[in-house]
Amino acid sequence: MGRGSSRQKARALLRASSERGVVNLEHVLPYATAHARSSRLHGPDHWRRVAEIGAQLVRETPGADPHVVDLFATLHDTQRHSDGHDPDHGRRAADLALELRGSLFEATNEQLFLLAEALGGHADGFLSGELTIAVCWDADRLDLGRCGIQPEDAFLSTSAARRRLRAV
Repeated sequence: MGRGSSRQKARALLRASSERGVVNLEHVLPYATAHARSSRLHGPDHWRRVAEIGAQLVRETPGADPHVVDLFATLHDTQRHSDGHDPDHGRRAADLALELRGSLFEATNEQLFLLAEALGGHADGFLSGELTIAVCWDADRLDLGRCGIQPEDAFLSTSAARRRLRAV
């Protein structure tokens, strides 16, 4: 397939995604590492759960940007090389987001900044006072049960996530 037709296909995918306001996970898979695509811990099933949790947290966190949270959920672990220690996978995902903006998804400059910050720092164990980044990180951490790890209140940034944790 020539470069032109690849761009046309990407533009068609972008239009379809933008109409729904979300990025279709299937369209992201070709950009994910082979490990990320096949991982039972950090792969597509996890990305879907993070998107579901993130959507719930956004509804309870006024000021958080649902588009950024959805993009984060879809992209955050796509650049993993292993399920073990891979401290740079978030920064690689941030680089990917910068490349895919305008071809696979649209985002304002502010949204792209928040997305890159959320992706780049999501594995560092920090908290965030910025509501969108906080929701992104909390949505990922609330799915730690898949690894046999119980999330702790002290590592959650939003009151919505802490309430959800206590309700379990």
